[in-house]
Amino acid sequence: MSIESPAPSNHCHVALRAGFASSGKPVFETLPARAVGSGSYELTGSPGMVEGCAAGDLLKIDADGLFQIERRGPNLCIQVFGEPSFNAESLESLASAFAPLGGLVEAPADRRFIVVTVSAAAGFPAIEAVMETWAAGVSVLVEWGFSNVFGPDGEPLNWWQASEA
Repeated sequence: MSIESPAPSNHCHVALRAGFASSGKPVFETLPARAVGSGSYELTGSPGMVEGCAAGDLLKIDADGLFQIERRGPNLCIQVFGEPSFNAESLESLASAFAPLGGLVEAPADRRFIVVTVSAAAGFPAIEAVMETWAAGVSVLVEWGFSNVFGPDGEPLNWWQASEA
């Protein structure tokens, strides 16, 4: 009888720089990914704090946690914050609302924020309608936004238009 070693996995986690703490030290967000080459990773989860990327994007990541998009994936990332934190029912209702659009709704155990990953093909009007209807029906103050749609100057990046053509 022989025992074979499992095939090496290319699944890993990457640390992306989210910003800086008041102490000046960098703050990182750890995300699931798939190694695809030297310093290149495909995100398999969308970030809750880092802006500019989503699950499915291919990133080149440097040692400081800064990244460049090598190729955009098909997904939008929506980051949702609530004051106070969200309860389990509000998380479940958002997941149910995004189910018809094929969206994935995730949150850390304390539900201090929610991350939605949904295909850009679902369309901005449908996505915005889900978010606005849901936000109006929860008992917390909700702030939400697309984290990979606008550039630093506030202008739309329009990367999704190339995938629609």
